[in-house]
Amino acid sequence: MERANGTTFSRFILLGFSGRPRLETVLFVVILITYLLSFLGNSTIILLSTLERHLHTPMYFFLSNLSFMDLCLTTCTAPQTLVNFKGKDKTITYGGCVTQLFIALGLGGVECILLSVMAYDRYAAVCRPLHYMVIMHPQLCLQLVATAWLTGFGTFGCNCLLTGFGNSVMQTALTMTLPLCGKNQVDHFFCEVPVMLKLACTDTSINEAELFSVSVFFLVVPLSLILVSYGHITRAVLMIKSAQGRQKAFGTCSSHVLLVIIFFGTLISMYLQPPSSYSQDVNKSIALFYTLVTPLLNPLIYMLRNKEVNVALRRLVGR
Repeated sequence: MERANGTTFSRFILLGFSGRPRLETVLFVVILITYLLSFLGNSTIILLSTLERHLHTPMYFFLSNLSFMDLCLTTCTAPQTLVNFKGKDKTITYGGCVTQLFIALGLGGVECILLSVMAYDRYAAVCRPLHYMVIMHPQLCLQLVATAWLTGFGTFGCNCLLTGFGNSVMQTALTMTLPLCGKNQVDHFFCEVPVMLKLACTDTSINEAELFSVSVFFLVVPLSLILVSYGHITRAVLMIKSAQGRQKAFGTCSSHVLLVIIFFGTLISMYLQPPSSYSQDVNKSIALFYTLVTPLLNPLIYMLRNKEVNVALRRLVGR
């Protein structure tokens, strides 16, 4: 399928770690276990948030949405990675590559906005406790979650909100229509924009500039809002005279803080660093972390550090 300035392909070859078959065997086992645990943990969070009435609060409503998003993200990448690591056929169809790009771009934006929404929820709970249920009423919670999903899938790579899915469609289209000049070997384990841009045999400076500007919008802006929220929270907690009260207030936020540090840290190192900062193997390791490990840490952190979730889980198992 030839065209004037390049070539289009019906399939791409995902190289992964093909030069080290033993490493791929080890990674296959690790990814399989991580994916199964992540699927089980996030499904449990969603189930508990739905069935347990005392968890019908804004915090767990946002957490269940975060768990659903993590389920979608891991399912988008992990099965294809497992197939490629295990078998000799390391290809992915053109449609599969487009789908991975579309979903990964959209869900990445959704998670950034959701984490900032959860920070605002913690701000309202700690700094405005008497007005918390008035501020975080069900209608506002639904609006905030809808905004997160529409923003993630609606403006990533697009300057205006044209449709609910304009975001990922625009960025995916700009990437997948680049002339490839006979190169269909993707030096990664899934289709990702920075890696796909390297296959192009034309000037990609516009694409890179757009990707950088959108990354700033989805990483720096939400992270700044989170830092502002936690600045107010820290000031409010330090004004509490009781040591037990301060510990309880910080305890309600610690799980979210850990997620923010891990998630934003990995994405910033991936998207806001110069392309030559890391080797491709390091980039693959970072991508493995935020697509597989981070979704596992979400339920793990909340189950280990949150007494309400532990009580709800024991009650559900007891039934």
